[in-house]
Amino acid sequence: MTQAYNYYSEFQKNAELQQNLKYKQKYRRLKRIVKDTVIENAALCDQVAQMQENLMLVKEERLFLLRKLCQQQGDIDPSTMLPRSQSNSVNSASFNLESSTPKKAAKKRVSTDGSEPKNKAKRYNKTMRKVVQLIPLDVHGRPIFPIALGDLTVYSLGEVVSDRIAYHTEDLIYPVGYCSTRIYANLRDVKSKSLYTCKILDGGQKPRFEIVSDNDLDQALVGSSPDECHSKLLVAISPLLRSIAPKGADFFGISHPTVQNLIQSTPGTRKLAMYKQQRFEVSKNQTMERGTSPITEEETDPGLGFAALHRHYALTNSYRIKEEPSDHDLLALQDFLA
Repeated sequence: MTQAYNYYSEFQKNAELQQNLKYKQKYRRLKRIVKDTVIENAALCDQVAQMQENLMLVKEERLFLLRKLCQQQGDIDPSTMLPRSQSNSVNSASFNLESSTPKKAAKKRVSTDGSEPKNKAKRYNKTMRKVVQLIPLDVHGRPIFPIALGDLTVYSLGEVVSDRIAYHTEDLIYPVGYCSTRIYANLRDVKSKSLYTCKILDGGQKPRFEIVSDNDLDQALVGSSPDECHSKLLVAISPLLRSIAPKGADFFGISHPTVQNLIQSTPGTRKLAMYKQQRFEVSKNQTMERGTSPITEEETDPGLGFAALHRHYALTNSYRIKEEPSDHDLLALQDFLA
């Protein structure tokens, strides 16, 4: 009887020991989970603090841009603007949109003699608003280069020269250091494509415009205006292209609404004597990914697009150039343009 009791007592002790070991393992596992959770929570707290700091910087930049926008568009209190998400505020501030700021209702003042006050003259071009494309922006709202706009690619916006009047007109700005590339017909072989680099350099009293082909880097086409450079390029490709009206600003890309808006948003444009501020708005029906663009004038203008140039002379000579033309058609086109 005593032996059976001892056996039962020993079995009970072993069962309690096994249960204690089991709870110890659970305790250690929970302790490890708590430790990992504390470390992860600390890391998340650091990340949240960093994000809050970045958010404060973005808010300060947003407020600064909104103040500059108010100065350009009139006396508007930034506190009256509706709250927006961070991405929308950065895009709207970067694109300098007039429609992004609700205007206060203008109060009519009646003078003592009964005559209505004259409207304050605004330094805006009276043309229609130009539609710009959404482009990739960094966390500070600055554009990410290169900016791909179809056959046109912009690598640098340059710097606005405000102390020399020849570096801008009423509609265009010629920033020094501007650089872009465009695909067009080759100087030596019209049936093949070539990449042209367009630059605006400091030429003293007047800007210096250059177009350089990637196949002939030593011979740059230089002019004192974009049209002069573009005209030289067309004649260099073929004398028959004299009939095409030069569009140098379009070929360089400085008249593209998206590029023009970015140039207008750079410092120094308010000091320009002749330039009239343009009005821009973002297209609500399109979203632009990097490297893509909607249909533009370059696809229909033979002076800007390679495919449009081939289609133009194909229609002129009553023969068709396919998307992948045969060697016979390309030789016929080359003989015609030679």
